[in-house]
Amino acid sequence: MIAKIAVVAHLGEEALLLPRRIHDALAANDRAKLRMTALQAAVRRARDPVETPVDLTEEARAAGLDPRGLADLLAGATALGSDAVSAPGVATLLEDLGRDVDVMIDALAAGRVEEAEAFRDRRRDLAPSLGVDGDAIAVERVRAITAAGGEADGLHRLVMDLHKRLNRLAAEHAEEEVDGARCSGLTPADRPLVAAFMRGVNTTRRLKFDHPGLDTTVARFGDRLSIQNDIGTTDAHVLCVTVRSAEITLTYTDVHRVRAAFFVSLFDPLPELVWSKPSERRVAGLAEGEAFHLVTATLASDDERVRARGLEAIGAALVFLIDWNKARKQLQRFVGKCEAVEILRRAAERRFGHRAFLEMGGAGLVEGAVQRVAAGRIGYGVRLDRALGARVAVDFLGQVLRIAAESLLAGRSDRLVRDGVDADLAGRLERSGSSLLQGVVAQAGLAHALAAGLAEAIAGRGGADRDVAAFATTAKRIEEKADRLALDLRLGAERFGLAAEVEPLIDAMEESIDALEEAAFYLSVLPPAEPGDRGDERLAGLATAAVRAAEAATRMADAASCVPEGHRADVEDALAALGDLVAIEHEADDLERAAIAAAL
Repeated sequence: MIAKIAVVAHLGEEALLLPRRIHDALAANDRAKLRMTALQAAVRRARDPVETPVDLTEEARAAGLDPRGLADLLAGATALGSDAVSAPGVATLLEDLGRDVDVMIDALAAGRVEEAEAFRDRRRDLAPSLGVDGDAIAVERVRAITAAGGEADGLHRLVMDLHKRLNRLAAEHAEEEVDGARCSGLTPADRPLVAAFMRGVNTTRRLKFDHPGLDTTVARFGDRLSIQNDIGTTDAHVLCVTVRSAEITLTYTDVHRVRAAFFVSLFDPLPELVWSKPSERRVAGLAEGEAFHLVTATLASDDERVRARGLEAIGAALVFLIDWNKARKQLQRFVGKCEAVEILRRAAERRFGHRAFLEMGGAGLVEGAVQRVAAGRIGYGVRLDRALGARVAVDFLGQVLRIAAESLLAGRSDRLVRDGVDADLAGRLERSGSSLLQGVVAQAGLAHALAAGLAEAIAGRGGADRDVAAFATTAKRIEEKADRLALDLRLGAERFGLAAEVEPLIDAMEESIDALEEAAFYLSVLPPAEPGDRGDERLAGLATAAVRAAEAATRMADAASCVPEGHRADVEDALAALGDLVAIEHEADDLERAAIAAAL
């Protein structure tokens, strides 16, 4: 819905020019930041002439500057000792930088902003830093101009403060509102595009909960529609969307490379959006001198529906950048860095995000669940992915983010959120025992393979000896595989705090497999039976009993692994299989004694 917003007060004849002044001032801000970028890049180039100069062509064109002047400045930069550099045209650049700042201040003055005179005083105090003779400039002066941090005032800090106040002024004097975006100068063709962007923003806006941000301002000037969104407080964390005719251009900068990559990954389902490779910048005093990363994307289509879909996707993704790095660090207390990013990506794709997780205490929510549910199962200081396994831990943390979001959106109490997380963790711990029992099932399967092979080898002993020898070799490989499986299962039992319950089963299966492999070896060196000797017949009986025992053990462990799901039939099946196993053991004891007695 488009609602006209009346200007609060008539500011006289000057007010008629205010929208144009604001637009010009915001354009001057872009130019000023680019000039400071070029200034610092020139210092880097002078100190390291072998390094390829930063290419500012696209940024220059977007800001309305001639890229050739900046290219000449960078290409001709040379060091004058360790304290100064020479860059052709640096004096002109500084003069133009001062004029850009004046344009920004004049716009605030035209809008009757109280701080305008204070800004002008700061500009006057900083004027000496912009005066140089010729092409030489001290490195320390470049630092003073471009630095954003520190106690002393500087030109870059002044530009930042002016930009923030200009954005507020632009919002205060917007001509209209389109679905929450403050707009000025729109044409009828612009409004559907703005509505598409805001449709995306408003679809996911609620996932930021009480966090500020996502305020959108839009302005049309000439052939360009500019969309800006407030997504964070960091100066180098900026998103700008520009629409020209049938082309959408997105420019995104971020101090965190991993977050920039995350943002790009959110648009994998939108192949029409073509991304550049991220480029690292360490210029213009941004991010307190730290590097930041810039990526751009372009969507070119004559189909208005495709452009609208792209704008909607961009708008919907923004909420997932708020407090992103904070959430990643919280999750990294439980899993690795890559796994934490994957959890956040899935949360964004499934449209519940991470802000609710932080609202509910972040890492504290998970740590509380571990203390309440798994204090005896997960040792103090043991990271969750080591206790549960990486895959299970990632899935659990993803569910924590989902439970927190769905609960807060539904207005449920904090206690119900904690109960939901506790229940999920408890269920996973129960299933961890089941997964270990499935490992025992795998052990029983290997034992069955050995027992069945033994029975076949005994039955064929009258044939070629090489068949028995080949089986002994196969049995050795099976036994080695079983050893590795047993080791993994023991580690899992320790990790889940189930060593006392499960390790006896693991050990018994391993001992059985070792005994069967040893039997295969003895069979390979045992001479053929004498005529009338029933030794092989007795051995065949033992092998058949071993096959049946392995089958019973498989049924028992498999049914027991399903008991946590609460089916009575599984309990009965497990007990019945256990009874069969005990009966087969007694039968095998008798067969073993008979075989020993006959041999003696």
